[in-house]
Amino acid sequence: MQLDTEKKVGAPVRVPTVSKLFAISGLKWLLLLIPLLYVLVTLAFALFSILKLSVMDKNGFTFAWFARFFTEPVYVQVLFLTMKTAFIVTVVSLLIAYPIAYVLAKLESKLWKQIILGVILVSFWISLLVRTFAWTVLLQKNGVVNKLLLSLGIIDKPLDLLYNTTGVVVGMTHILVPYMILSLYAVMEGIDRNLLKAAEGMGARPWKAFVDIFLPLSLPGVLSGSLLVFVLGIGYFITPALLGGNENTMISQLIFQQTNIVLNWNFAAAIAVVLLITTLILLWISMLIAKKYSVLKEVE
Repeated sequence: MQLDTEKKVGAPVRVPTVSKLFAISGLKWLLLLIPLLYVLVTLAFALFSILKLSVMDKNGFTFAWFARFFTEPVYVQVLFLTMKTAFIVTVVSLLIAYPIAYVLAKLESKLWKQIILGVILVSFWISLLVRTFAWTVLLQKNGVVNKLLLSLGIIDKPLDLLYNTTGVVVGMTHILVPYMILSLYAVMEGIDRNLLKAAEGMGARPWKAFVDIFLPLSLPGVLSGSLLVFVLGIGYFITPALLGGNENTMISQLIFQQTNIVLNWNFAAAIAVVLLITTLILLWISMLIAKKYSVLKEVE
Protein backbone atom coordinates (compact mmCIF):
# COMPACT_ATOMS: atom_id res chain seq x y z
CA MET A 1 0.00 0.00 0.00
CA GLN A 2 2.91 2.35 0.72
CA LEU A 3 4.26 2.04 -2.81
CA ASP A 4 0.83 2.75 -4.29
CA THR A 5 0.47 5.76 -2.02
CA GLU A 6 3.74 7.26 -3.19
CA LYS A 7 2.70 6.83 -6.81
CA LYS A 8 -0.66 8.44 -6.23
CA VAL A 9 0.63 11.38 -4.25
CA GLY A 10 3.30 12.13 -6.79
CA ALA A 11 6.99 11.55 -7.25
CA PRO A 12 9.65 14.25 -6.78
CA VAL A 13 10.08 16.57 -9.74
CA ARG A 14 12.96 15.41 -11.95
CA VAL A 15 15.57 18.07 -12.68
CA PRO A 16 16.83 18.08 -16.30
CA THR A 17 20.39 16.85 -16.65
CA VAL A 18 23.15 18.92 -18.28
CA SER A 19 23.17 16.68 -21.35
CA LYS A 20 19.47 17.30 -21.92
CA LEU A 21 20.02 21.04 -21.59
CA PHE A 22 22.75 20.95 -24.25
CA ALA A 23 20.42 18.97 -26.49
CA ILE A 24 18.19 22.05 -26.81
CA SER A 25 18.65 23.50 -30.29
CA GLY A 26 17.78 26.61 -32.25
CA LEU A 27 15.88 29.57 -30.88
CA LYS A 28 14.69 27.54 -27.89
CA TRP A 29 17.93 28.54 -26.19
CA LEU A 30 16.68 32.12 -26.15
CA LEU A 31 13.75 31.08 -23.98
CA LEU A 32 16.29 29.85 -21.43
CA LEU A 33 19.00 32.50 -21.82
CA ILE A 34 16.81 35.62 -21.63
CA PRO A 35 15.30 34.89 -18.18
CA LEU A 36 18.66 33.51 -17.01
CA LEU A 37 20.47 36.71 -17.98
CA TYR A 38 17.73 38.76 -16.35
CA VAL A 39 18.16 36.86 -13.08
CA LEU A 40 21.96 37.16 -13.22
CA VAL A 41 21.89 40.89 -13.89
CA THR A 42 19.18 41.83 -11.39
CA LEU A 43 19.68 39.29 -8.63
CA ALA A 44 23.34 38.30 -8.75
CA PHE A 45 24.62 41.84 -9.30
CA ALA A 46 22.42 43.25 -6.54
CA LEU A 47 23.44 40.45 -4.17
CA PHE A 48 27.12 41.01 -4.92
CA SER A 49 26.71 44.74 -4.27
CA ILE A 50 25.06 44.11 -0.90
CA LEU A 51 27.75 41.62 0.11
CA LYS A 52 30.44 44.11 -0.89
CA LEU A 53 28.82 46.94 1.09
CA SER A 54 28.47 44.74 4.18
CA VAL A 55 32.21 44.04 4.46
CA MET A 56 33.63 47.37 3.26
CA ASP A 57 34.04 50.83 4.72
CA LYS A 58 36.23 53.86 4.00
CA ASN A 59 39.24 51.98 5.41
CA GLY A 60 38.71 48.82 3.35
CA PHE A 61 37.68 45.29 4.28
CA THR A 62 36.04 44.88 7.71
CA PHE A 63 33.60 42.80 9.74
CA ALA A 64 32.81 45.73 12.01
CA TRP A 65 29.22 46.04 10.74
CA PHE A 66 28.45 42.42 11.59
CA ALA A 67 30.16 42.79 14.96
CA ARG A 68 28.01 45.84 15.67
CA PHE A 69 24.85 43.93 14.86
CA PHE A 70 25.59 40.98 17.15
CA THR A 71 27.16 42.96 20.01
CA GLU A 72 24.36 45.48 20.45
CA PRO A 73 21.36 43.76 22.11
CA VAL A 74 18.76 45.97 20.44
CA TYR A 75 19.58 44.60 16.97
CA VAL A 76 19.61 40.97 18.12
CA GLN A 77 16.25 41.63 19.78
CA VAL A 78 14.86 42.92 16.48
CA LEU A 79 16.04 39.75 14.73
CA PHE A 80 14.43 37.60 17.44
CA LEU A 81 11.17 39.57 17.24
CA THR A 82 11.13 39.16 13.46
CA MET A 83 11.55 35.39 13.73
CA LYS A 84 8.96 35.15 16.51
CA THR A 85 6.38 37.17 14.58
CA ALA A 86 6.94 35.19 11.38
CA PHE A 87 6.63 31.93 13.34
CA ILE A 88 3.35 33.00 14.98
CA VAL A 89 1.97 34.10 11.61
CA THR A 90 2.99 30.76 10.09
CA VAL A 91 1.27 28.74 12.84
CA VAL A 92 -1.93 30.83 12.72
CA SER A 93 -2.00 30.67 8.90
CA LEU A 94 -1.63 26.88 9.05
CA LEU A 95 -4.46 26.52 11.58
CA ILE A 96 -6.74 28.64 9.39
CA ALA A 97 -5.69 27.26 6.01
CA TYR A 98 -5.66 23.52 6.73
CA PRO A 99 -9.44 23.10 7.27
CA ILE A 100 -10.18 25.33 4.28
CA ALA A 101 -7.84 23.38 2.00
CA TYR A 102 -9.22 20.08 3.33
CA VAL A 103 -12.83 21.04 2.62
CA LEU A 104 -11.81 22.43 -0.77
CA ALA A 105 -10.04 19.19 -1.70
CA LYS A 106 -13.02 17.07 -0.61
CA LEU A 107 -15.56 19.07 -2.62
CA GLU A 108 -16.91 17.10 -5.55
CA SER A 109 -18.56 20.08 -7.24
CA LYS A 110 -16.15 21.70 -9.71
CA LEU A 111 -18.29 24.84 -9.71
CA TRP A 112 -17.93 25.37 -5.97
CA LYS A 113 -14.22 24.65 -6.17
CA GLN A 114 -13.82 27.34 -8.82
CA ILE A 115 -15.87 29.80 -6.76
CA ILE A 116 -13.85 29.22 -3.58
CA LEU A 117 -10.52 29.34 -5.43
CA GLY A 118 -11.70 32.51 -7.16
CA VAL A 119 -12.45 34.13 -3.80
CA ILE A 120 -8.99 33.14 -2.55
CA LEU A 121 -7.28 34.49 -5.67
CA VAL A 122 -9.19 37.79 -5.52
CA SER A 123 -7.09 38.71 -2.48
CA PHE A 124 -3.99 38.81 -4.69
CA TRP A 125 -5.59 41.48 -6.87
CA ILE A 126 -6.21 43.90 -3.99
CA SER A 127 -3.43 46.30 -3.09
CA LEU A 128 -1.38 45.28 -0.06
CA LEU A 129 -1.46 48.86 1.18
CA VAL A 130 -5.25 49.06 0.92
CA ARG A 131 -5.70 45.79 2.82
CA THR A 132 -3.34 46.93 5.57
CA PHE A 133 -5.08 50.29 5.95
CA ALA A 134 -8.40 48.46 6.19
CA TRP A 135 -7.11 46.67 9.29
CA THR A 136 -6.16 49.98 10.90
CA VAL A 137 -9.84 50.93 10.66
CA LEU A 138 -11.10 47.57 11.90
CA LEU A 139 -8.68 47.15 14.82
CA GLN A 140 -8.69 50.63 16.34
CA LYS A 141 -10.30 51.16 19.75
CA ASN A 142 -13.54 52.45 18.25
CA GLY A 143 -13.32 50.08 15.30
CA VAL A 144 -15.62 47.30 14.17
CA VAL A 145 -13.84 44.50 16.06
CA ASN A 146 -13.91 46.23 19.44
CA LYS A 147 -17.50 47.41 18.97
CA LEU A 148 -18.58 43.87 18.13
CA LEU A 149 -16.83 42.39 21.17
CA LEU A 150 -18.33 45.07 23.43
CA SER A 151 -21.85 44.54 22.08
CA LEU A 152 -21.56 40.79 22.69
CA GLY A 153 -20.39 41.39 26.26
CA ILE A 154 -17.11 39.53 25.72
CA ILE A 155 -15.02 42.49 26.88
CA ASP A 156 -15.69 45.44 29.21
CA LYS A 157 -13.37 47.95 27.57
CA PRO A 158 -11.75 48.24 24.12
CA LEU A 159 -8.70 46.08 23.49
CA ASP A 160 -5.37 47.41 22.23
CA LEU A 161 -5.23 45.63 18.88
CA LEU A 162 -3.16 48.19 16.97
CA TYR A 163 0.51 49.17 17.09
CA ASN A 164 1.57 45.92 18.75
CA THR A 165 2.36 42.31 17.86
CA THR A 166 -1.34 41.41 17.74
CA GLY A 167 -2.05 43.90 14.97
CA VAL A 168 0.99 42.79 12.98
CA VAL A 169 0.05 39.11 13.27
CA VAL A 170 -3.56 39.76 12.23
CA GLY A 171 -2.56 41.86 9.22
CA MET A 172 0.21 39.53 8.03
CA THR A 173 -1.93 36.42 8.49
CA HIS A 174 -4.70 37.94 6.40
CA ILE A 175 -2.22 38.58 3.58
CA LEU A 176 -0.25 35.32 3.75
CA VAL A 177 -2.97 32.75 4.47
CA PRO A 178 -3.89 32.38 0.74
CA TYR A 179 -0.33 31.16 0.06
CA MET A 180 -0.77 28.50 2.73
CA ILE A 181 -4.17 27.44 1.38
CA LEU A 182 -2.90 27.01 -2.16
CA SER A 183 0.19 25.06 -1.01
CA LEU A 184 -1.93 22.69 1.07
CA TYR A 185 -4.62 22.30 -1.58
CA ALA A 186 -2.07 21.40 -4.28
CA VAL A 187 -0.92 18.43 -2.17
CA MET A 188 -4.32 17.39 -0.79
CA GLU A 189 -5.83 17.30 -4.26
CA GLY A 190 -3.32 14.60 -5.25
CA ILE A 191 -4.09 12.27 -2.32
CA ASP A 192 -6.02 9.18 -3.38
CA ARG A 193 -9.38 9.15 -1.57
CA ASN A 194 -9.60 5.37 -2.06
CA LEU A 195 -6.99 5.01 0.68
CA LEU A 196 -9.38 6.58 3.18
CA LYS A 197 -12.27 4.45 1.94
CA ALA A 198 -10.13 1.33 2.25
CA ALA A 199 -9.16 2.24 5.81
CA GLU A 200 -12.78 2.87 6.77
CA GLY A 201 -13.80 -0.37 5.06
CA MET A 202 -11.31 -2.23 7.26
CA GLY A 203 -12.93 -0.83 10.39
CA ALA A 204 -11.09 2.46 10.97
CA ARG A 205 -13.19 5.38 12.08
CA PRO A 206 -13.12 8.52 9.87
CA TRP A 207 -10.96 10.49 12.33
CA LYS A 208 -8.56 7.55 12.63
CA ALA A 209 -8.26 7.25 8.85
CA PHE A 210 -7.60 10.99 8.67
CA VAL A 211 -4.88 10.93 11.34
CA ASP A 212 -3.13 7.78 10.08
CA ILE A 213 -3.43 8.31 6.32
CA PHE A 214 -4.53 11.75 5.14
CA LEU A 215 -2.59 13.86 7.61
CA PRO A 216 0.82 12.21 6.96
CA LEU A 217 0.29 12.42 3.20
CA SER A 218 -0.53 16.14 3.49
CA LEU A 219 2.68 16.95 5.42
CA PRO A 220 4.59 17.96 2.24
CA GLY A 221 2.00 20.71 1.75
CA VAL A 222 2.30 21.70 5.41
CA LEU A 223 6.08 21.99 5.12
CA SER A 224 6.13 23.82 1.77
CA GLY A 225 3.34 26.20 2.81
CA SER A 226 4.97 26.91 6.17
CA LEU A 227 8.31 27.63 4.51
CA LEU A 228 6.70 29.95 1.99
CA VAL A 229 4.74 31.89 4.61
CA PHE A 230 7.67 32.07 7.05
CA VAL A 231 10.19 33.28 4.45
CA LEU A 232 7.74 35.90 3.17
CA GLY A 233 6.91 36.89 6.73
CA ILE A 234 10.45 37.65 7.89
CA GLY A 235 10.87 40.15 5.06
CA TYR A 236 7.58 42.02 5.44
CA PHE A 237 7.77 45.80 5.72
CA ILE A 238 4.50 47.65 4.96
CA THR A 239 2.24 45.69 7.32
CA PRO A 240 4.55 45.83 10.38
CA ALA A 241 5.26 49.51 9.68
CA LEU A 242 1.55 50.43 9.67
CA LEU A 243 0.14 48.01 12.25
CA GLY A 244 3.12 47.69 14.60
CA GLY A 245 4.59 50.09 17.13
CA ASN A 246 8.04 51.27 18.13
CA GLU A 247 8.48 48.21 20.32
CA ASN A 248 7.57 45.90 17.43
CA THR A 249 10.18 46.92 14.89
CA MET A 250 11.01 44.14 12.45
CA ILE A 251 14.26 43.68 10.60
CA SER A 252 12.91 45.08 7.31
CA GLN A 253 12.03 48.32 9.12
CA LEU A 254 15.52 48.41 10.60
CA ILE A 255 17.03 48.16 7.12
CA PHE A 256 14.72 50.97 5.95
CA GLN A 257 15.82 53.19 8.83
CA GLN A 258 19.49 52.64 8.07
CA THR A 259 19.13 53.37 4.35
CA ASN A 260 16.65 56.26 4.41
CA ILE A 261 17.06 57.96 7.79
CA VAL A 262 20.51 57.19 9.17
CA LEU A 263 21.98 56.81 5.65
CA ASN A 264 24.31 54.03 6.79
CA TRP A 265 24.23 51.79 3.76
CA ASN A 266 27.04 49.55 4.97
CA PHE A 267 25.24 48.62 8.16
CA ALA A 268 21.96 48.17 6.26
CA ALA A 269 23.73 45.78 3.88
CA ALA A 270 25.15 43.83 6.82
CA ILE A 271 21.66 43.48 8.32
CA ALA A 272 20.33 42.27 4.96
CA VAL A 273 23.11 39.67 4.76
CA VAL A 274 22.28 38.46 8.28
CA LEU A 275 18.65 38.08 7.22
CA LEU A 276 19.70 36.23 4.05
CA ILE A 277 21.99 33.82 5.93
CA THR A 278 19.30 33.17 8.55
CA THR A 279 16.80 32.35 5.79
CA LEU A 280 19.25 30.00 4.05
CA ILE A 281 19.97 28.19 7.33
CA LEU A 282 16.25 27.67 7.92
CA LEU A 283 15.81 26.35 4.38
CA TRP A 284 18.76 24.01 4.89
CA ILE A 285 17.23 22.67 8.12
CA SER A 286 13.93 22.10 6.36
CA MET A 287 15.70 20.14 3.62
CA LEU A 288 17.37 17.96 6.24
CA ILE A 289 13.97 17.27 7.78
CA ALA A 290 12.54 16.46 4.35
CA LYS A 291 15.35 13.99 3.64
CA LYS A 292 14.93 12.28 7.01
CA TYR A 293 11.23 11.54 6.57
CA SER A 294 10.29 9.76 3.34
CA VAL A 295 6.78 11.22 3.23
CA LEU A 296 8.30 14.71 2.90
CA LYS A 297 10.74 13.92 0.08
CA GLU A 298 8.57 15.47 -2.61
CA VAL A 299 9.17 18.88 -1.01
CA GLU A 300 12.84 18.79 -2.07
